[in-house]
Amino acid sequence: MSTALSQRPQLKHLTAALDELRQKGTYFRLRVLEDVQAPVCTYDGRKVINLASNNYLGLCDHPKLREAAIEATRKYGVGSGAVRTIAGTMKVHMELEEKIARFKNVEACVVFQSGFTANAGTVSSILGKEDFIISDELNHASIIDGARLSRAKIKVFRHRDVDHAEELLQEVAHEPGRKLIITDGVFSMDGDIGPVDKLCDLAEKYGAIMMVDDAHASGVLGRNGRGSVDHFHCHGRVDVQVGTLSKAIGALGGYVCGSRDLIDYLYHRARPFLFSTSHPPAVAATCIAAFDLLESEPERMERLWDNTRYFKAELGRIGFDIGGKTTPASETPITPIIIGDGKKTMEFSRALFDAGVMATGIAFPTVPEGKARIRTIMTSEHTRQHLDQALETLEKTARRLGILS
Repeated sequence: MSTALSQRPQLKHLTAALDELRQKGTYFRLRVLEDVQAPVCTYDGRKVINLASNNYLGLCDHPKLREAAIEATRKYGVGSGAVRTIAGTMKVHMELEEKIARFKNVEACVVFQSGFTANAGTVSSILGKEDFIISDELNHASIIDGARLSRAKIKVFRHRDVDHAEELLQEVAHEPGRKLIITDGVFSMDGDIGPVDKLCDLAEKYGAIMMVDDAHASGVLGRNGRGSVDHFHCHGRVDVQVGTLSKAIGALGGYVCGSRDLIDYLYHRARPFLFSTSHPPAVAATCIAAFDLLESEPERMERLWDNTRYFKAELGRIGFDIGGKTTPASETPITPIIIGDGKKTMEFSRALFDAGVMATGIAFPTVPEGKARIRTIMTSEHTRQHLDQALETLEKTARRLGILS
C-alpha cells in the first residue's frame, strides 16, 4: 500500500523538495531515543553525550515526577475524555493552573496542549484585522503563525532593537486598532535574552499590550526559574505571559498567564483550547510536582548556570564562533556554534554523533541562509566529565573536518 501511494503523481512536488534537501545536504532522519532523556543516553543504538535536549533541570526522569504521574493514573485513569469546555476539565487541571498562577505572580493561568498552541491560540484570538502586531524579527514560529492567523497588520522590528520598535509604534500610533508588542524572553536559536524591561516601557508609553514568550526562560531565568518577567522585575507590566511545560518543567504543554479576564476570554475564544482534548491527568500531576521542585531544589538552577559558564568559556577558548560576530551573543544555556554553511553544519552534526556527541545541526529555513549552526544546550545534570569529553570530541571533529584550523 505505502509503495503504491508513494508512486502517485499528486504529491510528486514533495518528493522533489526532499530530493533538493538531500542535494543540499540538509536532509535528516529522526533519531530515536531508546532510554531516559538524560545527559548520556542512547539514540539509534549509540550511547552519546546529549547536548541537544531542552531538559534544562533534569526533571524528565525525576523520581517525584514519576511518582506523581503514577499516582494520578491510578486515581484518575489515563485520559480526560473530552475538551476542557465540555467534560474534560478535571480537578488536577485546575490545581495546575492555580499553581502556575501563584508561581508567576498573576491572577490566573490557562494550560494548553503545547507551547506552540499557547502562542498561536492566544495571539490569534485576542487580536483582529484592524489591529497591529509589533514583533521581533527572531520571534518563535508559533508567534509568527499566531500573528498571521489573527489577520492583524504585522510590523517586524530588528532583533532586540528597541528604537526600531518605537519607530514602528510611532508609525501606527494614530491608527485605529489595538497594538501588541511581542518578544521572546530567551531566543531559542541564539540563546540571547529579549529586552523585556525596555519593551515594557514602550508598551506603557504607547498604550500597547505587552506579551512575552518565556518558553526558554521558564526554569532558567528569574527567582527559582520564574522567567524573564521576574529577571527584569517587570511583574504587573506584562499583560500576556506564555510559558512551556515541555522544557525545564520536564513534561508536556504550554500555558498563558495574566489577568482573570484574559484567561476567561481564552477559555471562550482560543481555538486550540476549545478544540483539543485536555492533558492526561498524569501530565498535569507531573507538572504540579515539577513546580514544587523549582521551589524546593534551587541548586538545580545553580548547577545549570555553573555548567553554562564553563562550557561557553571552553568553546570560546577552543576557537569556536559562539555568537557575537555575525549573530547575537548567547546569554543562556543555549549556545550555538556558528558554522554558516548548511551542508557542512549537518555533516559536522553527523560526525559528532558518530563520535559520541548528540549536537543538533540547524540550517535554513529554521535559521537564515548562511547562519547554520550546531545548537548546544546545557542542563543541570551534566557533569564536568561529560562536558570535558564533549568539548574534546567537538574540537577533534571540527579540526578533522576543517571547521577549525
